[in-house]
Amino acid sequence: MDTEPTAPQTIDEYIAGFPEDIQARLQKIRQTIREVAPDAEEAIKYQMPTFILKGNLVHFAAFKNHIGFYPAPSGIERFQDQLAMYKGAKGSVRFPLDQPIPFDLITEIVKFRVKENLAKAAKGKKSYTA
Repeated sequence: MDTEPTAPQTIDEYIAGFPEDIQARLQKIRQTIREVAPDAEEAIKYQMPTFILKGNLVHFAAFKNHIGFYPAPSGIERFQDQLAMYKGAKGSVRFPLDQPIPFDLITEIVKFRVKENLAKAAKGKKSYTA
């Protein structure tokens, strides 16, 4: 008999697996991304909620002490000054659970990533028709 919990298949299932206060933050991040990128598709990739628009747009995930936000290395580089107060890595940033989530900053990063992905896709299409 399989007693392993099944991995979430949707963002709703993923969010439902957390305490209510974390669910509220995750839903607000999801809503923030959706407002900026209404055409993006939702998926679970790398066991994290993911938005896809002409490729991976952003991922996010909850952990014990933070919410990870993954806007690709370009998104981190472009906003490095605003993100300097947070721990992170090449393609990620950690928003501590004991601090407010910077939703305005998330909005700006997602706007940047939408433009970036659409521009890359447009270039790709042009190169195929050349």
